[in-house]
Amino acid sequence: MTCYWHRGDFVVHAYRDHSPVALHPSTAEILSAFDTWTTPARAAELLDHLHPETVVKAAGTLLEHGLLAEEGSPEAQEDERLADAWGPWAPEASFFHYATRDVPFETATPELRQHLARDGRPALFTEHPEADRVLLPRTPDPRLSAPLEQTLYRRRTHRSFSARPVSLHDLSVLLRTVFGPAEFIDGFEYGALIRRTSPSAGARQELDAYLAVPNVTGIPAGLYHYNAREHSLELLREGFTHSEAGVLCVHQEGIDQAAFIVFVVAAWERLRAKYRHPRAYRVSHLNAGHLGVVFKCHAHIRSEARVTAAW
Repeated sequence: MTCYWHRGDFVVHAYRDHSPVALHPSTAEILSAFDTWTTPARAAELLDHLHPETVVKAAGTLLEHGLLAEEGSPEAQEDERLADAWGPWAPEASFFHYATRDVPFETATPELRQHLARDGRPALFTEHPEADRVLLPRTPDPRLSAPLEQTLYRRRTHRSFSARPVSLHDLSVLLRTVFGPAEFIDGFEYGALIRRTSPSAGARQELDAYLAVPNVTGIPAGLYHYNAREHSLELLREGFTHSEAGVLCVHQEGIDQAAFIVFVVAAWERLRAKYRHPRAYRVSHLNAGHLGVVFKCHAHIRSEARVTAAW
């Protein structure tokens, strides 16, 4: 279970099979008396400052809501099995998994769409208007016509990179084909939306590209934001070294050799404006995976140019 404060309530959430329950904060103390197998009577002895009947009654309520389990019961055995299965990922990953699964699908009626759009819509693009910028070329690249099958089978993940810089042209093509708008579409109540070369739930396109650039021809080293609307790099900070890249990426092997690194950053308001349930956080991870696959496939189309990039 997980306990947390939410909007002034102390919430206890036995998330595997039960809904969250708002209880008095003293519940945490009573639960602590059951951290090992014991009886309500023995727990009452440990909590000698509380009336025994209070502890026994509270234990029954906690058992009813799935916050306690009887030793040897199917519920207790299942809890032990799941604790072993999730292992070092618990409680963070297991809580998110069980607390956001099995959400009923809600049909997007005209009334619902109008309700979701009534507060306005977030900006379609992220922009830093005061930043210095590098306008990127829009030169077509014939290598994009490579057969899909060939591209898929050539895709690899590398941890060792060439020391040669990536060309401005190759970086520009990668950013444009992966993160740039493929077309604008009519979102009706949601206004104009964009489509990319990879899928995004509801065309929310909540993921932006930020770049750390230590070794790209024609671009000073620094931290940049890719402005998808105008196809430019907005300078956020001058200077960037390979040692910084290693620190930012928890010292993964090979990162400190990459010519540039793309950080995928979410503008959550775009996704929340339409999808109000926390399960949508899962969708954003899927969207990031789609972008990653497309990026790597495009990078391998350019393998003869020895592209050195890390995702």
